[in-house]
Amino acid sequence: MSIAKSYGAQLIGLQSKIVIVEVDISNGLNAFSIVGLGDRSVEEAKDRMSAAVKNSGYASPKQKNQKVIISLAPADIRKEGSSFDLAMALSYLLATGDINFDPEGRLFLGELSLEGRVRRVSGLLLLLCQASAQGFSVAYVPNENAHEASLARGITIYAVSSLQETISILSDEKRSRSLRTGQTSSASQEPYYVDMKVVRGNENAKRGLEIAAAGAHNVLMSGPPGTGKTMLAQSFSSILPPLSYEQSVEVTGIHSAARALTEELIFHPPFRSPHHTASYPSIVGGGAIPRPGEITLAHRGVLFLDEFPEFDRAVIEALRQPLEDRMITISRARGVITFPAQCILVASMNPCPCGKGGNDQCICSPLKIESYRRKISGPILDRIDIWLEVDKIDYEKLSLRESSGEPSSAIRERVVRARKLQADRFIQHPEKILSLPDQRKYYNSEMNAEDIERHINLNDQSRNLLAVSAEKLGLSGRAFHRIIKVARTIADLANVTEISSEHILEALQYRHSPKV
Repeated sequence: MSIAKSYGAQLIGLQSKIVIVEVDISNGLNAFSIVGLGDRSVEEAKDRMSAAVKNSGYASPKQKNQKVIISLAPADIRKEGSSFDLAMALSYLLATGDINFDPEGRLFLGELSLEGRVRRVSGLLLLLCQASAQGFSVAYVPNENAHEASLARGITIYAVSSLQETISILSDEKRSRSLRTGQTSSASQEPYYVDMKVVRGNENAKRGLEIAAAGAHNVLMSGPPGTGKTMLAQSFSSILPPLSYEQSVEVTGIHSAARALTEELIFHPPFRSPHHTASYPSIVGGGAIPRPGEITLAHRGVLFLDEFPEFDRAVIEALRQPLEDRMITISRARGVITFPAQCILVASMNPCPCGKGGNDQCICSPLKIESYRRKISGPILDRIDIWLEVDKIDYEKLSLRESSGEPSSAIRERVVRARKLQADRFIQHPEKILSLPDQRKYYNSEMNAEDIERHINLNDQSRNLLAVSAEKLGLSGRAFHRIIKVARTIADLANVTEISSEHILEALQYRHSPKV
């Protein structure tokens, strides 16, 4: 056989694109070329593949007087990375007749070392999760990606460590042991590192964070330096429940695609805390070839922006769309890519540049204070659901040997119950088919105006109270709906079906802060 093909894949954004790897061998002077709009790493695959084939016991393409052309189709899509190495080597050996197998329905992913080892690739989980829908029933992946691949379902996976092992399994798949997929890990039981009981005082802030965790609401904390804003934000992750299977697949896949997977699998909501000097592309994503930014890496978790006003104005304003739509769209000359951004924004700021907050020790003029607060625009503040004041802690509470506060485990139990009520509420009215990224609704904060009409019933007393309060506070339509959603979360924490005036009043209390 002088022509053969196999199948690889690559990610465009977070969507899998199948790449057909075709090899044609003809007589003539030695020549080896790869066509199909590949980048530098694809071009360098000629040397990696040739050495891997030779060191696996077969004749290298460079040892024969033959013309080898490898085509990566479709040719109009830019090919990136080294994940096509394994597919190219197998296609070549199939074309030479050294091996024989049926490539249909089989996906090959992996980089080859010079000695024929199969190395890990990025974005593997998303590729596998979408492969079944694209007609593939079997996938060969690097053994180094085995834990990541184990989350995939609906496809038989063989984890291989070398080109030779891949060929051996292809010769007798029925007797080979495939990877167990769809498995969870004991990592989901790992303890949280920062417990809420460590934070002394600020019970009102703790209550606000509990509501934010239950309904995935955005939070802004304001208070003098050293009052515990950062510690509260760090302990906030400890009251979030572990991710569901679908969410874990989604989050792990995103981090793998962004080459930011620092652990084998992600079962807990991610916590991202970029420095306030972070650039625009690093926060929202982008680049010549768009890649996920911090707001996407925080998907299903927490994006903590400490010293919120110190971030670049363009960065803060870029958060408008993702905070509202829970996704971010990046437009470049090469195309438009949409990344998921369903995260809880937790921001913190000082009441003024010096942090004293206008008391006797404050050295800031009224003009400086106003300029500092204006760094955060009204549209951004309108997208914050819960505003919290973090006051100075009493020294007597700090000097206590043991904290009397609630542990994170107790708070997390209430959050889990409230989230289950929300999930059951939304699953009765599914709006979209499950896909990657997962587009189902899980939390009250994700409700739109139609969902509010469908799922939330206010009695006359609550409705009148809300209308009067909105008039006095001059709330926008968005803020009006956000108060209703926060009130719904408060009611869910109380395990009641009807929103009462008490829930509306508590939601209103978190809407206005005199120091912001």
